[in-house]
Amino acid sequence: MALGLGAKKAIVKEVNEVASEALSVAVAEYRGMEVAELTALRRQARAQGVYLKVIRNTLAKRALEGTKFEDIEPALKGPLVYAFSIDAPGTAARMLKDAQKQSKHLKVTALSIGSGLLGADKLEAVASLPTRDEALAKLLATFKAPVTKFVRTINEVPTKFVRVLSAIKDAK
Repeated sequence: MALGLGAKKAIVKEVNEVASEALSVAVAEYRGMEVAELTALRRQARAQGVYLKVIRNTLAKRALEGTKFEDIEPALKGPLVYAFSIDAPGTAARMLKDAQKQSKHLKVTALSIGSGLLGADKLEAVASLPTRDEALAKLLATFKAPVTKFVRTINEVPTKFVRVLSAIKDAK
């Protein structure tokens, strides 16, 4: 069914607003996927906080103009599904990577984290990006490690002294 001009403008506006807020975008070709598979992918995207949309590439090009993802335009060929990560930069890539394992028809073609077009070969790297909570936990662990080692070292002096006294007591 053909879309009218008003509907096309609404789609472009909606995707542009999402792209302006998003941290990353992953684009995948879905040629050959069944409706049930695509429905399951949409359900999974909603659960993970990923905005997933199937739109025409010409509308996507217009929607991405003026956003940090406009450099992805050369990769927009074929029937594509667009996944925008809202909360963490690696969420959409991680979701599509998992979906690729389940469906032989889904193929990630391009990624962008706002710093240029990334090929499908960078999927693993983008998917392994930590979430905000994971990054904060790693940072706090890094801050905590030197203090913890210092306390253990300081505690080792009296412990060693007590062990020496215990060994002398056992010897007598």
